[in-house]
Formats: sequence, C-alpha cells, structure tokens
Amino acid sequence: MNKVTVKDLDLQNKKVLVRCDFNVPLDEDGNITDDNRIKSSLPTINYLLDNGAAVILMSHLGRPKGRPSKEFSLKPVAERLSLLLDKKVIFQDCDKVVDSEVKNAAAKLNSGDVMLLQNTRFREEETKNSGNFAKDLASLGHIFVNDAFGTAHRAHSSNVGICEHLPSALGFLVEKEIKVMGSALKDPTRPLTAILGGAKVSDKIAVIENLLNIADNVLIGGGMMYTFLKAKGYNIGNSLLEEDKISLAKELIDKAASKDVNLLLPLDSVVAKEFKNDTEFFTRSSDKIPQGYMGLDIGKETIEIFSNLVKKSKTIIWNGPLGVFEMDNFAKGTNSIAEAIASNEDAISIIGGGDSAAAVEKAGLADKITHISTGGGASLEFLEGKILPGIEAVSNKE
Repeated sequence: MNKVTVKDLDLQNKKVLVRCDFNVPLDEDGNITDDNRIKSSLPTINYLLDNGAAVILMSHLGRPKGRPSKEFSLKPVAERLSLLLDKKVIFQDCDKVVDSEVKNAAAKLNSGDVMLLQNTRFREEETKNSGNFAKDLASLGHIFVNDAFGTAHRAHSSNVGICEHLPSALGFLVEKEIKVMGSALKDPTRPLTAILGGAKVSDKIAVIENLLNIADNVLIGGGMMYTFLKAKGYNIGNSLLEEDKISLAKELIDKAASKDVNLLLPLDSVVAKEFKNDTEFFTRSSDKIPQGYMGLDIGKETIEIFSNLVKKSKTIIWNGPLGVFEMDNFAKGTNSIAEAIASNEDAISIIGGGDSAAAVEKAGLADKITHISTGGGASLEFLEGKILPGIEAVSNKE
C-alpha cells in the first residue's frame, strides 16, 4: 500500500476534514447504545489535535435517503464525542450540511478546535457522488483524511468526490484495516483457516472463490451450508436453500478439491420444527435432516472438528455466524468457534465485521481477537479481492 497517511502530513495550523464512521446504533429515545465506532476514531482525531490541526468531522448515520431527518441527526454523536475527547465538539446542525454559516464557522476554527457536521446523507448528492456537495465539503478545510473503513466500498461525495478537491490521506483506523487484512490475504502465516457463515451462498460466492486461492482450510456453516449439503445430495428437510445456487455450490466443492483446499461441511446439525427459540430441537447427522425440520446451527461433532482445526491454525479469517446466534438455543456453534479462535493466542485472528463481530462482542471475547473489522460490507469486498473506491481515491505517496 503506497497511500499517504496522517503521519506524512504537515498539520500545523491546518483545517483537516475527517470522514469517520459514526453510524452508531440508537435506541428509541435517540441514545447511543454502542459507541465502539466513535471510540475507534479517537486515535486519528487526537493525533491531528496533538499536531496542531483544527478538526472538522463528518459521517453518515442510518438511511435518511437524501433528506433531513431529526431521527438521523448526529447531535448525540457530538455529545458523546465531547465526553470522550474531554473537549467541546462544535456541532453544526445544518440541514444542508454545508451553507454560508457553516463555512463562516469553519473559517474561524483555531488549532485544537473540533467541529462535527450534520449527517452527510441529508444531501442526496452524497450517495450519488454528484453535484457540488464534495466541493462544498472541501471548501471548509485544507486536507482530507479518510478514517471510515465501513464506507470504503462506496464511492460517495464525502470519501471519494472530496479527494478531487483536496490533498488526502488515510487515518490510522483505515490504515490498520488494510495492513492486517492485506497481509493475511497476501502473505499469511500458515495454516490459514477461513470460516464462512451467514444465511446465503450468494452473499459469499466471491469471498469463497477468492479464499480458495489462498486458504488451507475453508469451514462452511450458517444457513448457506444447506445449499452445499443439498449439492452433495443430502436430505436437508426444510432448511434454508438457494435452489438456483446448488450447481454453483457443487462447482466450489470441486474447485476446492482440485486446489487441494480442505473444504469442510458440517457433519451434524441442530434441527428444529419452527424458526423460534423455544421450539423443540435436537441434533441430526447432516445427511439425515427429517422432512418438516430445519437446520439452525452446527452440531456437537462439527463444533469439535472445526474447533480443533481453528486451534491448529496460524491465521484465521471469520465472516458470518454459524447458526441463528440471535436465539440462545442456536448460538452454541457460533459461540464455541468464537471461543476456539480466542483461545488460540499464537494465531492472527481477523473477524470480518457484521454479525460475526457482534457475536464476538456478545460473547465478551473481543479483546482476545487480533483484529475486528469496523466494516461488514467493506471487509467482505476486501476479502473478495476487490479494490475499494474510498481507499483507491486517496493520494498516493510520491
């Protein structure tokens, strides 16, 4: 990676625009229920402040669909940031995000000041990367820093368009994401084990195909495992199935064999009559799921096999839960694999955001994982081997 980073910049008396990912969950009263994303932006913000910059922060929150909406205001974020930074964060509550008042306020900022703009998605040009929005944002400062990995796979005004108008750099968070995941994909310490779950094969096709070129072991779980099991001719009862992906699943099984990659499907499943926590459930061999029953988790034998492989691995990449982990009775597979990963202190472990990250957090194991990605969609595309526009747009080192 040959991109400019914050450490390459002369920051003294500069106004620096920083794209953060403050897309945090809020409860019905507008209170932040998890501020991890805000906390993960602090190293970059503090570095800029310590080196003499005035900082102008911007982010989206939710999906206001290009219109101002009070429920998606970043005001709670400004309040939480003020507490975390122990410094007043000036919040610009402007429906247009940038207007003449905001421009005047930005012009008056001094070194050490912090200002937060309103939700960038209040402007419909944001997601289309169109019109003058990027230019309006750029007019507020001297330098742009992208520290929002969660939106790096989207070409928006506030992360891609703005790079056409200002010198740009990567923040510490994005730099770390690229470094850790990039080296795991390009030059992993072996054996490399990839664990892939989630509901649909269609969401993970490109990831599986890319990892079959890199991994030693690929472990399949989650709802998508039943399409693979069906491809092997197994009875899967009423389990989740993507009928139109059966032949593709078979191709992937064959591809793994031809590349000498150990692609493992669950030997047993926890099956239930209904898709709810308090239904009757039991464990069955994966090829003998009774008609009228659906598989909702990997079984005990599979947990043992997967866990043993994970414990012998030196690099572990995990994306997607292995069962319906939101329901306690079907969370055992996901939790057990999370524990196996956390217990392997010799391995580099990477959790690819989204539900797997939520599962690790819920199990209280986050501090035992090498790296938990802050972007579900972005990490997925990175694992697919795609170029992320939000990173590509940042200035290269000369």
